[in-house]
Amino acid sequence: MKKYVKIIPGFAVSLAIALAARWAEALLPVHFIGASVLALFIGMLINYFRKPGDAMMVGLKFTSKRILKFAIILLGASLSMGTVLEVGKFSLAVMVVTLLTCFGGGYFIGRSLGLNWKLSNLISAGTGICGGSAIAAIAPVIDAEDSDIAYAMSATFLFDIAMIVLFPIMGHALGLSDMAYGLWSGTAVNDTSSVVAAGYAFSEAAGDFATMVKLTRTLAIIPTVIIFAFIGLNIQKKEAAARGNAAGETARIHILSIFPWFILGFLGLAAANSLGLVPYALSLAAKDLSKLLMVCALAAIGLNTSLRDFKKSGVAPMLHGFIISALVVVAAIAVEYAIGII
Repeated sequence: MKKYVKIIPGFAVSLAIALAARWAEALLPVHFIGASVLALFIGMLINYFRKPGDAMMVGLKFTSKRILKFAIILLGASLSMGTVLEVGKFSLAVMVVTLLTCFGGGYFIGRSLGLNWKLSNLISAGTGICGGSAIAAIAPVIDAEDSDIAYAMSATFLFDIAMIVLFPIMGHALGLSDMAYGLWSGTAVNDTSSVVAAGYAFSEAAGDFATMVKLTRTLAIIPTVIIFAFIGLNIQKKEAAARGNAAGETARIHILSIFPWFILGFLGLAAANSLGLVPYALSLAAKDLSKLLMVCALAAIGLNTSLRDFKKSGVAPMLHGFIISALVVVAAIAVEYAIGII
């Protein structure tokens, strides 16, 4: 019982920040910045002036790890395979190319900038899949530091802000149709709120299609998380083997020890929703609770992230995010031209 009591202070503060961030998001005339980013920055700002004490750390760790995984599970209730099949025939080729661009290009760019592999791949995942949700889903699997999560969120967010303004201008300049523009913005803009803002700034039809593409793109979380689980297993085996050789022992690590079990809950809810087993009202409630808990987890991450350390990282993470995002924008429109959508 005492263990759960210790969780309360950190969770309560994180929840308060999350509610404040959602309130602030609702006040904005155009939702170009999501509550998750607001909560992250509010938490970091509080940390700058007053670092959380030991009494809060247990709750903050619980919220940033356990609550985050639960939020990802609930996210599955808002996804439908019907939507995937409907939009997939138009968007699959573009999404595959943009994902390869993110993770392939991100690997070399991250190495050239001297970033650790966890931060580099978090930025690539946020850019290629769905911003904060992808970063949040992959972070527990690779055991990423809170600071890496904060850097990755910031890097993808800053480029999104620019895209909200530039995408409609570029779309009109290129003479794109509503569907072509919706596909482009849905695959090249990162966060959901940014996709909605950029999509509806072009037209209502483009906004509707961009939103559907974005939801379909979210499902790329599933294979990506599983792939990174195996990458993490391989790295742990090598590290354990090195330690074992030094100690004269044989190290054994099994995939079950690092498998992202929360992704099974995510898949289960997505499958149930696709089969019509989840009532629409319950699906909406689960999605809203998922978004709130994810914002809450990001508030906890922000509270545990030092802005002073953030400044020490320099411009490398932001430069990584900018280069990858620019490559995705170009790759997405190039594929549309190549397959004749434009």
